[in-house]
Amino acid sequence: MHKLRLYSILLILFLPLGVAAQDSPLNAVQQEEGVLVKEGSKKVLFYQSAPKSHNGAYTRNNYIHPLYDLDGTILTEDFPEDHLHQRGIFWAWHQVIYKGKKIGDMWTTENFAWKVASVDTKYEKEKLTIEPVVYWKSPNVADEEGKNIPLAKEENTITIHPMNNGMRTVDFTIGIQALEDNLYIGGSDNEKGYGGFSARIKLPDDIKFKAEYGTVEPKTNAVPESSWMDFSGSFIKKDDPGGILIIAHPSNPEYPPGWIIRAKRSMQNPVYPGRKPVHVPQSKPLILRYRVVIHQNPLKEKTIERLVSNYKEKSIN
Repeated sequence: MHKLRLYSILLILFLPLGVAAQDSPLNAVQQEEGVLVKEGSKKVLFYQSAPKSHNGAYTRNNYIHPLYDLDGTILTEDFPEDHLHQRGIFWAWHQVIYKGKKIGDMWTTENFAWKVASVDTKYEKEKLTIEPVVYWKSPNVADEEGKNIPLAKEENTITIHPMNNGMRTVDFTIGIQALEDNLYIGGSDNEKGYGGFSARIKLPDDIKFKAEYGTVEPKTNAVPESSWMDFSGSFIKKDDPGGILIIAHPSNPEYPPGWIIRAKRSMQNPVYPGRKPVHVPQSKPLILRYRVVIHQNPLKEKTIERLVSNYKEKSIN
């Protein structure tokens, strides 16, 4: 089993650039910093597996940036001046608590590190899946010999679908399993409570927000619960609206989520678990699932209903 795993990793590392399944328009390009996904000649997204910093600070990895629009425009931001710790599509929590003590902050990348042990890529029909295995570490947690020990293990799948009818879908399944007892995660320790799956998007001046109950105006704290949130505006160029739809899967704990949304200079976040920390189990992974739909034109209500319904009915196996 170990030999098979080693062979798989070596096969991935030494694949020729741009190898794809014969029936898939998508291909994975292995690079030193991570995995670039392309559809034909167009870039789709980049998974950052290697640690990356801003002048030696805010070191992070295990996130998506850039995420590209259907025409190749970069939709996400990394190291934005207003919040240097925010990055592309990421999942992180302010409160990482071990044995009753806060030992790090994944959100600001303080006293926290991600060790990406492996990244597999798989093709299934037209889909391409990136499967990272990631370990959580903190300089504040070490064994008797002073060696940092892993606190949790992530086994994730990022599934990219080819463009279809002016849309592209990317599915995220995040599986977190504690490797040590008494591990908890929580959002910001204030009334906002933000944390979890987040998107730092380049926001156009005409950005509009829509949830299942209608148009939404951002406010300081979370807006009411919704299974989805659509962000529409002139992402590519003025007077050429498109957008991003983020859907939470009903299998997620505390579903549907409240949302922290911002019209300027910040990220967008379906909040989980909020201010109050939750236990990360050792017996089975904590699973969080989200779908991101990049769309070329504004979505009609019936189209959103269909997209949300299709994702809700999607098998979670």
